[in-house]
Amino acid sequence: MKITLIVVGKTTFEWVAQAVEMYSKRIKKYVNFDIKYIADIKNSKNMSEEIQKNKEGELILSILDLKDTIILLDEKGKDLSSTEFADFVNGKILASAKSLIFIIGGAYGFSQDVYKRANEKLSLSRMTFSHQSVRMIFTEQLYRTFTIIKGEPYHHL
Repeated sequence: MKITLIVVGKTTFEWVAQAVEMYSKRIKKYVNFDIKYIADIKNSKNMSEEIQKNKEGELILSILDLKDTIILLDEKGKDLSSTEFADFVNGKILASAKSLIFIIGGAYGFSQDVYKRANEKLSLSRMTFSHQSVRMIFTEQLYRTFTIIKGEPYHHL
C-alpha cells in the first residue's frame, strides 16, 4: 500500500517542516509514504472563498487516480481516537487498498467537487488548528498508527 498526504500550500514554518520530515521518515519504515504539495493559488486575495476553493479543488483532483481511496481531513469528519484511527488504517490495509490519499485543504476547506470525490472524511479534532499545524499533527498520528498496529511501545494507553 502507498499512503500519500496532499496539502495545499507550502510549509512556511521551519519547525513544522522539521517535525513533518522527522515523522515522514519514521512512517516510511512501515509503508510507502509521500507528501504532495499543491501550490498556493496566485492572486487569491482578489478571489472569493468559493473561487479559491474551486481552483484548489481542480488542482487536487488533477493528481488523483480513479482507484485512489480519498480521505479528507475535515472539521465535519468523523472523530477517531488514536487507536480507532489505527484500526481504520489497518482495515484499509487488510482490504488491500492500493493507494490511500489523505488531503488537507486550503484555508477555506474543499470544493464541492472534492467532497463528491472523497470516500470518507475524518476530523483530527473538534478544535481548529492552522493548516501548517495539521500537517505535523497528522504525520505524528500516522506514525503513531503504525506503532499501534505493530504493537510497539510508542503509544501508551
